[in-house]
Amino acid sequence: MSRNPILNDRAFGVDATSPADEWRNAQSGSAAGTTTAAAADAAMTSQRSAHLEQRATDGKVMTMGGVAAATGVLFGVLLVTAFFGWQSVTVTEIGVDQAGNPLLSASPNNPLLLFGSVMIGLVLAIVTAFKPQFARITAPLYAAAEGYFLGAISAIFGAQYQGIVAQAVLATFGVFLVMLVLYGLRILRATPKFVKGVIAATFGIAFMYLGIFILNLFGVAEGFWSSGSPLGLVISIVVVCVAALNLILDFDFIERGSQAGLPRYMDWYGAFGLLVTLIWLYLEMLRLLARLRQ
Repeated sequence: MSRNPILNDRAFGVDATSPADEWRNAQSGSAAGTTTAAAADAAMTSQRSAHLEQRATDGKVMTMGGVAAATGVLFGVLLVTAFFGWQSVTVTEIGVDQAGNPLLSASPNNPLLLFGSVMIGLVLAIVTAFKPQFARITAPLYAAAEGYFLGAISAIFGAQYQGIVAQAVLATFGVFLVMLVLYGLRILRATPKFVKGVIAATFGIAFMYLGIFILNLFGVAEGFWSSGSPLGLVISIVVVCVAALNLILDFDFIERGSQAGLPRYMDWYGAFGLLVTLIWLYLEMLRLLARLRQ
């Protein structure tokens, strides 16, 4: 069964009678993984055949080392475009505070380009989620688009709160390493109940984001979300925790996919899913640290 809204078993496109499915069904301990809708089977017949043929001819399969290498490439692309995103923000001094520190204001030079990078990243994420065989191309493009956005947003936060970007980066990778250790030691495991709880919480947060977006369209202020109130801090902490727990689902997917012998291009798909979670975690870290500063 699906372990992650982005990294999901249906995207494998593997035949239900293949060894990969038999392995997953044995691991899940339920009959849910053995039933597939007839319509989905018909739609994915050609994709399944391509996967099976690739494994039978070249023997190139998904590996954890391949995912690590692909993740490194994606982060390299993200860092390069993040530099340009950072440079696209103009920072001006507007005064000094009571301690004599300068007060800075930051604004993007090209708001349309910033908005466009978000939209392009969203489209590429959707395409990659539904067509994982394109991940070799779409994942680096997604990293480039999101890198520009992250660079610009980081520059804006950095102008308002000195040192916050470095703190958010260190906190994000600190959480990543902690979750990796907890998963490696099997302290946290992607059990069925764990998976259902994390996915339910993730979709709940997604609906909250949507609701806040709709409120903003109508000019309704949501003070609890934009301020450093106790409620806002609690919400930020909860969101950061849920984003961190999604890393367990990512690790589980990558491990299962490697053991199941999925096609080589799934290296890029696994790296893409991991990048999506880390970007979300970093943005929420920025928001949490900003509220703590407030």
